[in-house]
Amino acid sequence: MYTLHVNGKTHSVEVTPDTPLLWVLRDTLNMTGTKFGCGEALCGACTVHLDGVPVRSCSIPVSAAAGKHVTTIEAVGATAAGRAVQKAWLALDVPQCGYCQSGQIMSAAALLARKPAPTDADIDAAMAGNICRCGTYNQIRAAIKDAAADLGHGG
Repeated sequence: MYTLHVNGKTHSVEVTPDTPLLWVLRDTLNMTGTKFGCGEALCGACTVHLDGVPVRSCSIPVSAAAGKHVTTIEAVGATAAGRAVQKAWLALDVPQCGYCQSGQIMSAAALLARKPAPTDADIDAAMAGNICRCGTYNQIRAAIKDAAADLGHGG
């Protein structure tokens, strides 16, 4: 039995220690906003925040997340950075197919939470692990800059 703190709520889950956090979120807790992409922590579709740090939930065993604070796409809008990113994503019509977007938003929100006025190099580094097969990288960069400006930090 593991205790997880997900989006401000405490959950007890009975799964094996090596069960990926992604599957606990999706299958046990029915939070389907976090997507399965590659299963190898290479694409970023499964990105969540673990104690505020963006991680690939497909490669984090539930035993490593126990007792820590997990934030998923379902609750990222509760933070100033998350709200600003979501607003910018909508304003700039970033998604095409949309599959990768929850992971993109989670990485962008984590970036702005720790570095409110990111440079292009900061954006590149923070978003490098998130793949968009539709190629919306220019819109993603523009949305991150707009979100930073919305937060009052330039962009």
